[in-house]
Amino acid sequence: MHRRSLLRLILTSFLLLALSLPLAAPTFALGGKLPKIGQPAPSFQLPTNTGDGEISLSDYQGKWVVVYFYPADFTPGCTLEARRFQQDLPEYRERNTQILGISADDIKSHADFCDSEGLKFPLLADTTGAVSKAYGSWLRFISMRHTFIIDPDGILRATFTGVRPAIHSQEVLTRLDELQA
Repeated sequence: MHRRSLLRLILTSFLLLALSLPLAAPTFALGGKLPKIGQPAPSFQLPTNTGDGEISLSDYQGKWVVVYFYPADFTPGCTLEARRFQQDLPEYRERNTQILGISADDIKSHADFCDSEGLKFPLLADTTGAVSKAYGSWLRFISMRHTFIIDPDGILRATFTGVRPAIHSQEVLTRLDELQA
């Protein structure tokens, strides 16, 4: 068999294999299987450094919710991302939207981080990674930098996996405007 024929056979085999895969295959990110857009967002209840000590997704029924997962308090990228969400908080409030940050850090670390950075939105402690896993955002012992937009009925409407902390909040606001239009 000639080299060109062998190459054609290999390429054809790969093409047939690709075409035989289901079109609705689950979406995966580095942290695992992501929940599906248009489906109910995975519910959760986690300890927080604010309010009554625990927050659940159902507490925000009737509001848009931005759930952002991040690796750790006080790290450069996470600090920048949190600062940008805080800077834009009035714009989120105008859009009837609650920001919730989730990482594997404990409540004390979250309280110190909020105090240090002047954060006025809740940070939730997912110390076991259970919620991060449900959102496909867990990598061994930390949460991946992923963000999810959930509508007032609890339906997942948008997912962000390639997050760039410096511009991410503005990207989320833009997507919120599209979804709320």
